[in-house]
Amino acid sequence: MKKIKIVELFSGIGSQARALKNIGINIEVQATCEWDIHAFVAYDAIHNDEYILDSILQMPKEEIIKKLSEYSLSNDGKTSMNARSLKTYDDITLKRILSAITRTKNLVDINEVKGKEMPEFTDLLTYSFPCQDLSNVGAFHGYNKGIDIDSGSRSSLLWQVGRILEEMKQSKRTLPKYLIMENVPTLLSKRHFDNFNLWINKLNSIGYESKYIPVNAKNYGIPQNRPRLLMLSVYVGTDDLLREKIKSFFSNWGDDESYIVKEYKNSKYFKCLQIEDLLRVSHNKNSQLWQEEVECVPNDTPSRRKIWDLNPKIIDEDGNLTKDQFIRTITTKQDRNPNSGNIYIDTGIKGRAHFRYLTPRESLLFMGFTDEDYERLQKCNFKERKSRTLFPRDKILRLSGNSIPVKMLEGFFYQLYELEKIIRKHRINSKLEK
Repeated sequence: MKKIKIVELFSGIGSQARALKNIGINIEVQATCEWDIHAFVAYDAIHNDEYILDSILQMPKEEIIKKLSEYSLSNDGKTSMNARSLKTYDDITLKRILSAITRTKNLVDINEVKGKEMPEFTDLLTYSFPCQDLSNVGAFHGYNKGIDIDSGSRSSLLWQVGRILEEMKQSKRTLPKYLIMENVPTLLSKRHFDNFNLWINKLNSIGYESKYIPVNAKNYGIPQNRPRLLMLSVYVGTDDLLREKIKSFFSNWGDDESYIVKEYKNSKYFKCLQIEDLLRVSHNKNSQLWQEEVECVPNDTPSRRKIWDLNPKIIDEDGNLTKDQFIRTITTKQDRNPNSGNIYIDTGIKGRAHFRYLTPRESLLFMGFTDEDYERLQKCNFKERKSRTLFPRDKILRLSGNSIPVKMLEGFFYQLYELEKIIRKHRINSKLEK
């Protein structure tokens, strides 16, 4: 397949880009869009470079703050931070943030993105919009506005994607050939399905034929039970014959992921990972891995003992590995009930529990990233403020929990190989007929 040009909206730490590369697709990232400082700096470190650009290295702090003040940035991925907050950041961190925005071609705030400013000739646009107003966990915490239009919810940012596509069409810019959506399967629930169907109809009116499939990461060779909903939309415009061919292609999938999983498993890119492949357990108390483990050991309190009792034991008191094939869904926190599972450990530290949670490194591994990715984050783990670093334990756990399992995306993206053949053959035949 030729190099494809991609735009990642709500780009996070770049699961989409990693998945495409993993299945042998050469990509050019035309733009990203992410306002969460920690997410887009992590994206830059993982996919590009952990160093500060030379052009930014010599800039005075005042100039960097002025440039960053032009963007709507967030420190928690939920709320916008004011310009005064930037002044509290360490000089080196500010330079790292500006370097990441520049190098990842980050559009930052999707509310401010104009269709006429979008890159031309994009092959693939991804949009994994926020799920907290859709997920069951979010509903428990009072996020229940869903994707209602003009509700002001984070999940309703989906409609900004529609606005951008419509503006591109109005300004006669070439629309992306493919759109990929990822979110939680509760989009299909009674509460949200009318809105989701409205979204599909909007895409149809713009010129896209769409197909959604409920999927689960555990079926793609990653040992994590993580149900999700993926949707692929193909631009057909007013070409009715192409639309019918795309419909026929989608009909091969059926109503579940079985066909997609089978095709992926038969490819040279599939590899099944086990839980033990992704755990990083060390008994060397001088090792970095041991220090990472100790950092995830909670205090010995009644509430933490309850977490040990009520959640799966990935490794129990006798050192036995769980017989389960999959861990629970990686969420944005592990020090909670329920969590993804616990691992027995005796640190000998007074007042500490005899178990730990998944470490930030392990959380990234269970999402399909690598030890090298974690190390790259640590290389740019500058002191953010006086008492905090840019990537403390809980930040990396949050980034992992908000990410997308890479191998699951690999299986879905693998369908692009066949789809590209269909579209290329259709275009050749169309030219011959003319």
